[in-house]
Parts: sequence; C-alpha cells; structure tokens
Amino acid sequence: MPQKASRPRLIQAMIDAFSLPDLRRRILITFGILIVFRLIAHIPVPKIDPDALAGIFQTNPLFGMFDMFSGGALRNFSVAAMGVYPYITASIVMTLMTPVIPRLQALSQEGEAGRNKINLITHYLTIPLAALSGYGQIVLLQRANPPAIGALTSLETIAIIMSLVAGTMFLVWLGEQITEYGIGNGISIIIFAGIMAGMPAQIGQGYLAREQGQVLGLIVFIALALATTFCIVIFTEAHRRIPVQYAKSIFRGGKMYRQSGSSYIPLRVNTAGMIPLIFSMAIVVFPGIIASYFMNPTGIAPNFANHVYDIFSSNAPLPLGLVYWGLYFLLVIGFAFFYTTVVFQQQDLPGVLQRQGGFVPGIRPGKQTQVYLNNVIMRITWAGALFLALVAILPFLAQQITSVQVLQLSSTGLLIVVGVVLDTMKQMEAQLAMRRYEGFIK
Repeated sequence: MPQKASRPRLIQAMIDAFSLPDLRRRILITFGILIVFRLIAHIPVPKIDPDALAGIFQTNPLFGMFDMFSGGALRNFSVAAMGVYPYITASIVMTLMTPVIPRLQALSQEGEAGRNKINLITHYLTIPLAALSGYGQIVLLQRANPPAIGALTSLETIAIIMSLVAGTMFLVWLGEQITEYGIGNGISIIIFAGIMAGMPAQIGQGYLAREQGQVLGLIVFIALALATTFCIVIFTEAHRRIPVQYAKSIFRGGKMYRQSGSSYIPLRVNTAGMIPLIFSMAIVVFPGIIASYFMNPTGIAPNFANHVYDIFSSNAPLPLGLVYWGLYFLLVIGFAFFYTTVVFQQQDLPGVLQRQGGFVPGIRPGKQTQVYLNNVIMRITWAGALFLALVAILPFLAQQITSVQVLQLSSTGLLIVVGVVLDTMKQMEAQLAMRRYEGFIK
C-alpha cells in the first residue's frame, strides 16, 4: 500500500508546537492577552460622535497612522486610543538621547542593570507624552468640521486624558507580559493584531472595487501588495557579513597556547526598520495640521492656509500630490541614514571587537576598523533607504497605476506585519529547535 502523504512543514510544526506543554502555554497566553486587548479597544470614551470621527479618518492621514499604532483603538476613540505610540515615541527619544547624554551612555554600558534603568526612564517618559498626545487628539477632534467630540468641562477633559494615559500604560504592560510569558515581541504583536483586525474591512473594500467595475485594477493592486510583501521579506532579512577573527589563549599543561576562531558581524541592510517612516510621516503632515487651524470655512474664498492644507495632504491630486509624496520620499532617505548612524555609533562595534580580542582580517583594530565598518554600513544603507522610500510612496503609486481609490495599501502596515511574522516564526523555531523539531524556517 502507498504510504500516507506527509503533512506540510508548517502544519506539522504547528502540531509539534502545541504538543509541547510549555510552548503551548506560551501560545495560549499570547492569544489570551490579545483578546483582552481587543476588548479594551472597543470601550469608547464619552461624548464621541462616531459618524464625525469616521469622516475625519477619510481626510487626515495622521489619524490613520495613529490608529495603526493603537491597534485600531483610535477609530473608536476608546480608552486605548493612544495605543503604544507614546511608548514607541519615548523609546525613539531615549535611543537618540543615549549617545548624547553621558549619564545615559554610561547606563547603556552597564549590561542588564543599565538597560533596566533606561527602560524604567522610558516608562516614566511615556506618561507625559501620552497625556500631551491625548490632549492634542481631543483638541483636533473638537476643531474638526463637524466636531467629533463635544464641548468638555475641565474635569471631563482631565478624566478623559487620565483614561487615555491609563489605557496606554495598560497596553504597554500587556505587551511586556507577552514578551516575558508569551511568544515574540509584545509591543510589536499588539500593533500586528490591530492591523490584522482591519483586514476584514480591506477585504470588503476589495469586493466594493470589484462591484464598481475595477476588476483589472484590483488584480494589479493585489499583485503589487504581494510583490511588496516579497521585497519586504528580502530586505528585512538581507545583511552583509563582515568576517571577524578572534585570538584567544589557553593555559594547558603548564604552557600557554594561542588559538584563533572565526565568526562574522551581520550588518543589516535595513538597520533603521520602520522608524524613518514614522519620523517622516509626522513631519510631512505637520504643516497640514497647523494650516487646518487657520482655514476658512466652507463657502468662503480659500486663504493661504487652505492652499497649504491642500498641498500637504496625501489625498491631493496631481500635480500637488507630487509635493507631498516627493517630500515624504526624501525625508525617509534622510532619516534612514540619520537613525542608522545613531544606532551604529551607539553599538560601538569597533570597541567591542577590540575588548574581546577580535579583528577584521586585513584591517587594523581601532580607528581603521571604525572607518571600514562606517563605510560598509553607509554603502548598504543606500539600498535600505531607497527601499524604505519606495515603500513609503507605494500607496500613491498603487492608486495612480490601478485607479482603485477605495483601497489604501498601507505599506507601513505591511512592513510591520512581515517583520513581526518573521520575528515570531524565528522565536518559535528556536523553541522547537531546542527540542529537535524542524520548525518553520528551513
């Protein structure tokens, strides 16, 4: 009799994962925490007009970005409307300030204890950032046309802000529980869950595009999304291997023997990740947000603020749209180099190699190694920066090529989803490999 066909590798790996009690417990804890997060995302604050709030999301791209980092909670303006965005902002600020402030730089070199202190400072910094962000969101919703939130007393404003801060800190705590007791990076998984929660709406918009006779454009749109996902996987995993030799001494039989070992340093092509997209989006929409406070109401001749708002809008028609997306493209490239430089200097790879007795073959330790590694990271960062810039303007290109206006290809969302899936699969594979299972990735 012919043998029974073996199960696909991914399905078999999932069965193996659930057959292990400790790994099964981690997976179930992760799913349980995500269920709690989705429940919190549907508890709205008072005095919100859902219809007016939905209209704001159609015209303000910044709200769409905030909604992504809140895991979809901002669309309902729930108690978790700020999501983990203030914590991400605080983490970015601490990353940028660590090389600048000597005290923080000293803490970063103290090992696990120093990192815990920096993490505690990041949590403290998250609280005022969440409060300011919450107040700013309330003001923007009140000044919208029509306003999405009614007039508030001082006590009501304070109560809403405190609720938003508490929601943010609770989500950060949930993310840390996933990191410690579940699978993967908790903060990233919370953002991932929010993006995936919006997938049914995207599928519904796809059917709407088909009913409007845009079948060909929809096919091209899906092909672009698949090609983008493939490229994101390639650039996320791409790295340049720098060979390293280590000289070590072993005392044996009363004599000293010198031995050497070899390894490599993986320099990532996309070291900055999605951080340049976040910085650039925040800057490029800022003039439009300021201009919205000085715009003339409907029916009155537009003033200068109206023209600025039209220019710095992601929905601006050609040729005005080229200003917004062109500036976005250039800012992403600039921030990719800036953030990569900051992170690379903070790692201090030449100093670490010298302290561990390692060296790059053919390169003298110290200053020459630093120059060599800086030149390599700058060259490969060009590929990563251009890739991120293309990912940033992909929604504009997709709409111009496919003419499908009811769909929005969230390139930043795709970057997050692919990165989280790859990281989680690697952690699952590591857990399975320790128990001699094959895992997900070959």
